[in-house]
Amino acid sequence: PYGGSATIRNGRLVAELAGGVLSFYRLEANGSRTLLTQEYTDDKALPARYYTQEFRASSFAAQFAFSSDVEEMVFGVGQQACCRDNSVNKKGQVVDLLNFNSQVPIPVFMSSKGYLMFFNYPGQGRMEFGQYRTRFVAEEVTVVDYYIITAPVGDYDALQQQYTAVTGRQPTPPDFLLGYQQSKLRYFNQSQVLDVAQRFHDEGINLALLVVDPYLGTDFFAWKYQGDWSFDSSLWPDPAGMAADVKRLTGAEMMVSLWPSVEDLSVNYQKLQENGWLASTRDGTGVVDSFGGVYTRLIDSTHPGARVFLWKRLNDSYFSKGIHNFWIDTDDGGSNGEPTVNGGSSTTGISYARAFAEYFIGTQTAAGKMFPWLHQQAIDEGHHNLTDTPAGATECKYMSLTRSTFAGGQRFCSYMWSGDTMSRFDVLLQQITAGVSVTASGISSWTLDIGGFTGLNVESTYGRQLFVRWIAMGTFLPFMRVHGDRQCSLSGPSDIFSANSCPNEVWVSSAFYHLVTQKDTQPWAYGEENFPIIKNYISERYKLVPYVKKLFQQLQATGRSIMRPLYYDFSLSDPIVVSGTRANDGLVTNQFMLGPRILVSPVGIENATSKDVYLPILNQEQKNQGWTWQHWWTGKDYGSEGDTFRVDAPLDQIPVFYLGNKEDILSGNI
Repeated sequence: PYGGSATIRNGRLVAELAGGVLSFYRLEANGSRTLLTQEYTDDKALPARYYTQEFRASSFAAQFAFSSDVEEMVFGVGQQACCRDNSVNKKGQVVDLLNFNSQVPIPVFMSSKGYLMFFNYPGQGRMEFGQYRTRFVAEEVTVVDYYIITAPVGDYDALQQQYTAVTGRQPTPPDFLLGYQQSKLRYFNQSQVLDVAQRFHDEGINLALLVVDPYLGTDFFAWKYQGDWSFDSSLWPDPAGMAADVKRLTGAEMMVSLWPSVEDLSVNYQKLQENGWLASTRDGTGVVDSFGGVYTRLIDSTHPGARVFLWKRLNDSYFSKGIHNFWIDTDDGGSNGEPTVNGGSSTTGISYARAFAEYFIGTQTAAGKMFPWLHQQAIDEGHHNLTDTPAGATECKYMSLTRSTFAGGQRFCSYMWSGDTMSRFDVLLQQITAGVSVTASGISSWTLDIGGFTGLNVESTYGRQLFVRWIAMGTFLPFMRVHGDRQCSLSGPSDIFSANSCPNEVWVSSAFYHLVTQKDTQPWAYGEENFPIIKNYISERYKLVPYVKKLFQQLQATGRSIMRPLYYDFSLSDPIVVSGTRANDGLVTNQFMLGPRILVSPVGIENATSKDVYLPILNQEQKNQGWTWQHWWTGKDYGSEGDTFRVDAPLDQIPVFYLGNKEDILSGNI
């Protein structure tokens, strides 16, 4: 069975089968071949291709192993769960292919040896990046399908260009989404939303998007029952009027959150059940999860009929009333994916996907990652149908925000955020490595909760400082989005204010503050001294919009990443970038490039007034243009030869450096 040989060439990639071993080579310009990887054939290891069959006749488990070496670096593999993984180089890690809150593994990686490998498997399993072996484990498959491409060493943009040409490219977002996005957990009624919009207007602060996140606790919903996908009219009497007033006051669009959970009392339950549009289990419909004190099931968004039904409800309840953007929360699949609820106890929330959940397209084990992907598609299809834009359009009129996705999710008018994170300085830095890892997995439309999701006390010195540091970083991300569950000493009547009485704007809601305290003077939520700083960062974001817009246009045309780890641009010119990336040294990995011309070095230490920043050695093309590193706020020149500099880092000046002419950048020249 191991006799003979065969060779296939596609461009610069050569696949060769010899002696039963499959090897992949890059064809160099001089005609020589460079080995990228080959099936792992150590005598004291499982075979490179190893199968077991424990399922129905058409399914089996599979393991595939390929050679590696100790010097190889591995990048991507999606997003690891908050909040301990601070790595950019994933060498030495085992990545579980299981989606839950903040864990979005995508089985694609780039190698420092100049290749990208994508395992086209949307089920559960793992990827192992050992010293001498890279192994992919699939728990249930019907076919093993993987894809490999190559490019010159260090040309990660070429790998992304080829990968996104196959899996899809991000359409450019609408201009309004590139501005400031305001959200909190949670606005409790229509009056509060309009109060927030009025204050943005009065303070002259730009606002791009105002988000209604509708659920909290056991007795508060913006909808009446989970799965209604409509406002509770007692609290939200006029959605169309609300959207129009927000637009009139601020120019902003609105977004509303939707969950995939459906309880039996929902107005939609019977229709979903009768048509087989709810996710099932092997012994029948069963209970998929519980949340907020009630048992819930999941809409089966892998079923085309369920997707059409969901969009019809969203159109009737929201889109037709002027709320055009949708936040696809808790769409991890198999459960609500909420490990923060009651310590993950199954009595109030299943933390992780149930392997025995079954969808129209297959089991959670075999196809679970297609649940969030197809949930995104439901919104995308609806947007295209109602805005008369073709499915392959290169521009978006509106977008969805998702907590989870799978390979190719970037083809939709959708962007991803990093899930529920802790409000700590170390987590702020961890989010950088999370973001650039998602980027290396083909998804540039990424953002986070500015301030972190949970644990920030708006009255504490720590919390206020953390928020300012975080909004400073958010100014220079692909999307600038504030969200979180804040803590404070204020509390209101539980029948009205169970939606979290603490503010997440830069002020305290005037109507709320007067009701609770009977005082007319309202404080600034993050401190009076920080208000002008926060306002200036928001203004700075709007100066950057032409540049960010051009980056998204380039992303759509070429797949070139926006939030870029330093190794993308400087691995060929700077050995310190290479060694720092290999070692996951924060001096290198806790910085990123926004496009090709802006370096961002966020501050992740409490009470810091300065920071060590590493400015890489520029490549020859950059030097030929006369570029040097210049300080964003002062214009000070730091040269082009690379070094570590101790720079001032007051709250109002995040360490940021640019290449070339700043006005040229702000005009949108990349």
